[in-house]
Amino acid sequence: MESRAESRFVRVSPQKARLVVDLIRGRQAGEALELLAVTRKRIAHEVAKVLRSAIANATQKDDQLDVDDLQVVRAYVNDGPRQKRIRPAPMGRAYRYQRRLAHIAIHVADRAQPSLRQEVEPAAAAPAAAAPPARRKPAPPARARKPAAKPPGRAKTAPKRQAAAKPKSRTAAKPKAGAAKPRRGGAASKPGNKSGGGKSGS
Repeated sequence: MESRAESRFVRVSPQKARLVVDLIRGRQAGEALELLAVTRKRIAHEVAKVLRSAIANATQKDDQLDVDDLQVVRAYVNDGPRQKRIRPAPMGRAYRYQRRLAHIAIHVADRAQPSLRQEVEPAAAAPAAAAPPARRKPAPPARARKPAAKPPGRAKTAPKRQAAAKPKSRTAAKPKAGAAKPRRGGAASKPGNKSGGGKSGS
């Protein structure tokens, strides 16, 4: 026989409450209470109250029930309504934040029940009598395709390489015959000038 207890509108974040609730899921009721007693979380005391309430509900349904056989079948935390609040900020501003609420629910049941064993214990392996899955036949190897024959055409001749141009010599061009060679002593004398320089006065 399964019994449940729930605490609604608890002033705690659902994320923080789930850290504690996950510790007792699937454990024996007595072991779960001992674990909550040594858990250093503020919400652990509230979760222990909900667990004791679920155990009390189970004993009221069945007077001959052994409390040591009770086990935490399900334990979960739902998100509750959020309270919008405003926090004062510098320069006349205001920051908004939310106060979260949570609903904590715990289900306990007798371990001797066959339905409980199917729910709490991990799923059993597939029976051996089940037919093994059919094996797929390997696909036949793909045949290699022969390259298509190219139509007959003119044979391509290799392009002729052009003869490399001879590099031009860097030597100065030879002067032509009959051209006057410049003197080493200086510029050529102009016609009409004497070797003595300027005209002499008489």
